[in-house]
Amino acid sequence: MAIKPSPSDSTSNPVQTLTFPALVFAKLAPTTFLTAHLSSPHGPLRPSGRSPSQVRTPTCHTGSLTHAHGSAVVRCGDTAVVCGVRGEILRAEDIPDYKPQPEEDARRDYEDEQDEQALKITIMAEEEKKLAEIGSGGHNRNSQSPDRGNEDEQGRRKRIRREDSEEMARLGLLVPNLELATGCSPDNLPGGPPSLLAQTLTQRILTLLHTTHLLRMGDLRLWFHPRAPSSTPFKPADEGEDEDLARPSVKAFWALYIDILFISLDGNAFDAAWLSVLAALKDTRLPRAWWDGDRETVLCSDDPSEARVLDLYDMPVALSFGIFEGDGESKGKRWVLVDMDGFEEGQCREGGTVVVGDGGRVVRIEKDGRGMVGVKEVRDLVERAKERRMEWIGVLG
Repeated sequence: MAIKPSPSDSTSNPVQTLTFPALVFAKLAPTTFLTAHLSSPHGPLRPSGRSPSQVRTPTCHTGSLTHAHGSAVVRCGDTAVVCGVRGEILRAEDIPDYKPQPEEDARRDYEDEQDEQALKITIMAEEEKKLAEIGSGGHNRNSQSPDRGNEDEQGRRKRIRREDSEEMARLGLLVPNLELATGCSPDNLPGGPPSLLAQTLTQRILTLLHTTHLLRMGDLRLWFHPRAPSSTPFKPADEGEDEDLARPSVKAFWALYIDILFISLDGNAFDAAWLSVLAALKDTRLPRAWWDGDRETVLCSDDPSEARVLDLYDMPVALSFGIFEGDGESKGKRWVLVDMDGFEEGQCREGGTVVVGDGGRVVRIEKDGRGMVGVKEVRDLVERAKERRMEWIGVLG
């Protein structure tokens, strides 16, 4: 913007120009500022220098919290979040209105868990054998692994995953809690109650934990078999033996408390929080626990080598986006921005999240705001989410 000299000024005086730093321009006219960047003749670029479809590269460090069973510190741009997972023993008799499983269901679940363990051992043995054959040069290209992809097996696995998630939700074994630290963003002032954003993010994370069927119920059950160790298959009662005393039963569960703390928040809180949850769960090591029939209580081993990891069914990845509508000469033009920072989130009237799982399967789509997203945009977002999933897998290892 130029300031013209008055007629009384000498014509020899140069025209003075009033300029604003970019930060001041963004404060005075944020929509115009963002529109100017996205409508640049050199191509749409955001103020951060990223293209509309470019995400911030995440970093992840696990095992930082010594008093948690699993932890992770995740950073995406200027958004930093810490997640810790702590397992606590929940006795079945302490659960309100808890009803033990019928014998047939208990036997089926017990045998399913044994089959899963046996299958994992078989797969590991096959992989070690293949690596040995490749190393010795004797790998047979025509050899094929046993067929585990038949429809019956896939249907059984889907049933188990669905029933596991339903039981976890019914018993309340997953307890996430998200907190925005004081000063993590200008909106989080000291002395205030828990923000609506924190409560909303907590509920969204809990919903996604259940809808993605992420965890195995077998990792959270603590069985007691009076007649055999847990590694022995179910055995029916002998003749003259009480059925109730011979059958396996669940005496307790692991309840996972997932605490999430934002140290710094600069947009896209959900994606960063979800990545920290995945990393912390992947890092979780639960102590070996068993039911002591004589003491009528659960005992845990203090040997770290006996701790077991959580077996995650999938690695679902979230991609959040926003729709920005320009003004001035670009009024009516729209841009889809992924992985928005705090400034960009304040200028978008519509947003949402796409979650994809194994094989590019769409797990969940969330959207809020006006209906400005078309089918083509959603397809592009799904493809971008698939690419981001591979990036996250590389970060998580």
